[in-house]
Amino acid sequence: MSDPITHGDGTDALDEPRLVVEPGVAARVAAIAAPVLHGLGYRLVRIKISGEAGCTVQVMAERPDGTMLIDDCEAVSRALSPVLDVADPIDRAYRLEISSPGIDRPLVRRSDFERYAGHRLKVEMTVPHDGRKRFRGVLLGVDGDRARLKRDDPREGEAAEALLPMEDIGEARLVLTDELIAESMRRGKAAERAMRRDLGLEPPLAAHAEQDLQKAAATPAKPPRAKSKNTGKTTSKNTKQHRLAARDARNDHHRGD
Repeated sequence: MSDPITHGDGTDALDEPRLVVEPGVAARVAAIAAPVLHGLGYRLVRIKISGEAGCTVQVMAERPDGTMLIDDCEAVSRALSPVLDVADPIDRAYRLEISSPGIDRPLVRRSDFERYAGHRLKVEMTVPHDGRKRFRGVLLGVDGDRARLKRDDPREGEAAEALLPMEDIGEARLVLTDELIAESMRRGKAAERAMRRDLGLEPPLAAHAEQDLQKAAATPAKPPRAKSKNTGKTTSKNTKQHRLAARDARNDHHRGD
C-alpha cells in the first residue's frame, strides 16, 4: 500500500475528516463503515443507498493516495460485510457494493476541493445559497471553509463566482470531461512508473523529477480494472441475503453433525 499523503499542516490524509456527509440511514451506515475502513488503511468517501432493482448499499472508499483497485474493494467487502450484518442498520435485504470514487468522483474533503481546482464541478446544496440549490461551473479552489466556483450561468446581477460553504453542500461531483480523463490517465501512468521503480524494474529518477512524480501520484489515478458506466469506477458486490443464507447453511451442517 502506498504511504499516506500528508497535508501542509502534517495531518495524515487517512484521518482527514469529511466535510460533505450523507443524512439519515446512510449516515448510520457511514458511522459503522468508517472505522472499519480506517482500520484497513482506507478512508470513506461516500455512502449511497438506492432502491433500484432492490436495495443497494454503495460504500465508496479509497486509499489515502486516492487509488482503489478491485482487490482493495474485495478486501473491504470481506471485512465490512459481517460487521454490517451484526449491526444491521438496514431493515431489509440489500446488495452491498464497494466501489472506488471513479474519475467523475464526489468531492467530500477540503483536500479534494484543493486538488481538483481547475476542473468542472456540479454542486447540490442542502440549503439554498443566494436563492439557489444547484450550481455548475469551474472549481477555483477553496477560500477558508468555502469552495470557490466560477458559475456557468450567473443570473443578471449575480456575481460570476460563488463561495459555497462546504458544510452546506449535499453533493459535489466532478463533471466528466476530456481534460479530466486525460489528467487521470497521465497520473495513472505516473503511478505505474513509480511502482516499477520501487520494484527495481526501472532506474530511479533525479531528485526534481521524483518530486514532480510524487505530486502526480498524490492525486486519484485511473483504476485499471472493472470499470463501471465508463467512469473508471472499480466495484465489488455481494448481498446480505446470500451471506445470511450461507451462514444458515453452515449452522444446519453443524447441527447435522
